[in-house]
Amino acid sequence: MPIRVSILARYAALPALAGPAFIPVALVARLPLAMLTIGALTLASVASGSYALGGLAAGAVGLGSAVGAPAVGWLADRSGQRRVVLVAGLLNAAAMLALVGASYPHGGLRESAPWGVLAASLAAGLTTPQVGPLARARWMALTEGRPRRVLELDAALSYEGTADELTFVLGPALVGALAALVAPWVPLVVGAALTLGFVTAFALHPTARAAHPQPHAAASPVPARSWLLVLVPVAAMVAMGTFFGSTQAGLTAFAGARGAAEVGGLLYAAVGLTSAAAALSVAAWPATLGLPMRWVAAAGAMLAFSVLLFVPETFGSMTATLLLLGLPVGPIMVTVFGIGGRVAPAGRVGTVMTALASGIVAGTALGAALAGALAESGGPASAFGVPVASAGALLALGVVVLVARRAGGGS
Repeated sequence: MPIRVSILARYAALPALAGPAFIPVALVARLPLAMLTIGALTLASVASGSYALGGLAAGAVGLGSAVGAPAVGWLADRSGQRRVVLVAGLLNAAAMLALVGASYPHGGLRESAPWGVLAASLAAGLTTPQVGPLARARWMALTEGRPRRVLELDAALSYEGTADELTFVLGPALVGALAALVAPWVPLVVGAALTLGFVTAFALHPTARAAHPQPHAAASPVPARSWLLVLVPVAAMVAMGTFFGSTQAGLTAFAGARGAAEVGGLLYAAVGLTSAAAALSVAAWPATLGLPMRWVAAAGAMLAFSVLLFVPETFGSMTATLLLLGLPVGPIMVTVFGIGGRVAPAGRVGTVMTALASGIVAGTALGAALAGALAESGGPASAFGVPVASAGALLALGVVVLVARRAGGGS
C-alpha cells in the first residue's frame, strides 16, 4: 500500500532530517545572490550616471554566474561542498566589496572606473556560492536510501523552490530600500556581510558531509547518452529563464506604455508570490502522477495562462493575470530539478544542479534581450510573444520526457 503522510508532516520532517538550523541558514545564505544583479545595476548606474554601464554591470554578473555555476558544482562533486563553498563565499564577498571600491575609486559619486566595475561584476558572478543548487544536492544525499525518500525529497525540493522565489522577491526589494534610504553602495556591503556570515555557516553545516565528494566517480568518463539525458532538463531551465527574462522585459514595456515603467518590477513580483505558494503544494500532489506527467500538466497550464498576457489593459487586470500565471511556474521548477537529480550521473549531482541554475541565468539574459528588442520595435504585445514561445518549448520538452519514460517502461 502507498504510504499516506499529510503535507504538514512532510514539511515538519525536514528540520529533523537536516537539523533545525539548516533551513534558516540556507535561506538567508542565498539572499546575497538575489541582491547581486540589481545591486550591481543600481550602484553602477548611480555612481557613473550611466544606465548603460549599469546594464553592462548586471549583464556581467549574469554572464559570470552562468559560467561559474557549473564550475562550482563540478569542484564540489570532486572536493566536497564544505571547502568549495567556503572559498567561493570568501571570494564572492571580496568581489562585492571590490565592486563598491571600483564604483567610487576616489570617493566621487561619478568617478567610477568602467572597466573596474565590469571586472568586479564579472568576478562577483563567477564566484557566486550557488547555495540553492547545492542545498538541493544535500537534500538528495540526505534522503538517499530512506523508506520515504520520494515523499521527503518532494517536500524538500518544493521547499527549495519556494525559498528561491521568496529570496528573488525579497532581494530586489531589500536593495531598493537600502539604496533609497541609505546609499546605493550599502546593498552590496550588506550582501558581502551576509555572505561572510551565512554562506560560511552553510559551508560548515554538518549536512555538507552528506553530499560527500566522489572524486573517482566525478573523474570517470560518462557515456554520451547520460549527458544527453541531462541536457533535456538543462534545456528546460534555459526555456524557463527565457520565460522569466522576457516576461520582465514585456512588463516593463507594458508599464512604460502607461507612463510608469518603474512599476514593471512590482508587477512581476506577482508571479513570484503565487509561484512560491504553488511550489509548496507540490509535496501534496499524488506520487502516482509521476514527474513527467506533472511536467506536462504544469507546462500546459503555463502555456494557456501566458496567452492571457495579451489581454490586460490596466495594471489591475495585468496583476490578476500574473497571479494566475505564477501558479504553474513553481511546480515546473520543482519537477525539473527533481528530474535533473534522477538523471545526474554518479558523483555529479552538484554539477547537474548548478548547470540547471546556470540555464536559468543564461535564459533570463536571452529572454530579456529578445523581448526588449521586440518591445522596442513592436510594443508590449510583441514582447509577450517570447514568454508564450518559451512556455511552448517547456511543454514540448515535457512531452519528450514523458514519451521517453513510457517507452522505457517507467512512470
